[in-house]
Amino acid sequence: MNHYETVFILNPVLSEEQIKETVKKYEDFLVSKGAKMVNKEDWGLKKLAYPIQHKKSGFYHLFEYTVDGATIEPLEVMFRRDERMMRYLTVALDKHAIDWAKERVKRIKTGA
Repeated sequence: MNHYETVFILNPVLSEEQIKETVKKYEDFLVSKGAKMVNKEDWGLKKLAYPIQHKKSGFYHLFEYTVDGATIEPLEVMFRRDERMMRYLTVALDKHAIDWAKERVKRIKTGA
């Protein structure tokens, strides 16, 4: 089981319900493949550094999870096929990144 972090940007024209449904779809997919969700964050609507699909903003979400490496390819295929998805990035976390992520979550929870 490897430790991964995926950040994805959803289309800004989606309703709140559509966003929740999309995030739940990908979370359920990961859990069905044996993933253990470590952290989930909704970063909200943010302005993009450059236009993507003629849009200037998007809804950012982060998943941090542990799963077998073979699960990443089917997940990214789902991302590519979904018209609601504007961009995504999945990275494998090394031990230093895992420690940093834990510290970041701790800071968010304490409000520091």
